[in-house]
Amino acid sequence: MPLALLALAVGAFGIGTTEFVIMGLLPDVAATYGVSIPTAGYLTTGYALGVLVGAPVFAILGARMSRKRMLMLLMGLFIAGNLISAVAPVFGVMLTGRVIASLAHGTFFGIGSIVAAGLVAPQRKAAALSMMFTGLTMANVVGVPLGTLLGQQAGWRYTFVAVAGLGVLGLVGVAALVPGDARPGRRGKAAGADVPAGEPADGRAGAGLRSELAAFRNVQVLLAMGMTVLGFGGVFAAITYVAPMVTEAAGYADSSVTWLLVLFGVGMVIGNLVGGRLADRALMPLLFTALTGLALVLGLFAFTAYDKVAAALTLALIGAFGFATVPPLQKRVLDQTVGAPTLASVMNIGAFNLGNAVAAWLGGLVLGAGLGPTSPNWVGAGLALGALGLAVLAARLERRARVRVGRSSLPFSPPNAEAAAPVPSGPMV
Repeated sequence: MPLALLALAVGAFGIGTTEFVIMGLLPDVAATYGVSIPTAGYLTTGYALGVLVGAPVFAILGARMSRKRMLMLLMGLFIAGNLISAVAPVFGVMLTGRVIASLAHGTFFGIGSIVAAGLVAPQRKAAALSMMFTGLTMANVVGVPLGTLLGQQAGWRYTFVAVAGLGVLGLVGVAALVPGDARPGRRGKAAGADVPAGEPADGRAGAGLRSELAAFRNVQVLLAMGMTVLGFGGVFAAITYVAPMVTEAAGYADSSVTWLLVLFGVGMVIGNLVGGRLADRALMPLLFTALTGLALVLGLFAFTAYDKVAAALTLALIGAFGFATVPPLQKRVLDQTVGAPTLASVMNIGAFNLGNAVAAWLGGLVLGAGLGPTSPNWVGAGLALGALGLAVLAARLERRARVRVGRSSLPFSPPNAEAAAPVPSGPMV
């Protein structure tokens, strides 16, 4: 794999760490500013909203900028946001820093996906995507626990300084390793093809905003995004409320939740890598398998959450099946938007966060209704089944489209071709 993928993975590691580490530091941050835990929770909500807003805005603003320069700008924004959070004198400034850092999230992963896919041969696109997303999954295994430990031992401000340092590493890596622009008319390094005058050398088609928006008229793009919202939403319906599940149902101590989330992160890493490899060979069969498995283990978690060993194993499986869908869904969006993939790719990353927000809200509703600590798992299973239904619909529409194209290519095909065809009089050999 090209070294440029390592630079993208480092940036993803930093972004994943800053997104999730706040969960373990909320009590300390709330105490510092003298606010309640629910108020401190706006640091998570504000980040999610920043991702949803920043993804399309920066994709549009950067339409005329090379992808390498855009990635560098985004990492600079990420560094600035985390440093602002680290030194914020009041809660409002801390929240502003979180939002600034979040603006880079969706666009970095969206543009980074295009760059990663362009660095390798077409039959290895999903594997390249999974290498970049490995940084995000490893953040849950390594970055979040270490960041939480650092914040608890030395103070939460040091955690954000350290995350900003990860951003610096990502920025340097992108600057040094991601292929840059060639001169007009020269061969681009990343794309490996002749670049017409005025187009970036990273293989970008130079499509305008109209072309980018036209991608959303493709029903397959919308179906892929729907699968992203429902599929990963199913994961977060359960994971958002995993602490009360495993403490009230299985009897785990509060201190064990962090390590159970690490186990969940290990499952994410495995699912991401396996999904990346298999998606290059059989993308839709992989989606059918992963979404079916996800729905089953989420439903199963409603029962296994009452046993310590079974709960731990099920958490790992949820992470594995859930993240096995990420590389194939991102690759499917890229495959369906050749020539103008930027906005669709970025919006699919935003779809992950939309799914997280909607699923967390729905899970909270069933908990508030008094249906028990494991009830959000049924919400998650239902969402995963919805994603599976969209996958089946996408496959059927794709099959029909191929049939129509095949029929239209037949010379002199009559309106009722099957009726007009001669019927053999004897047995076919």
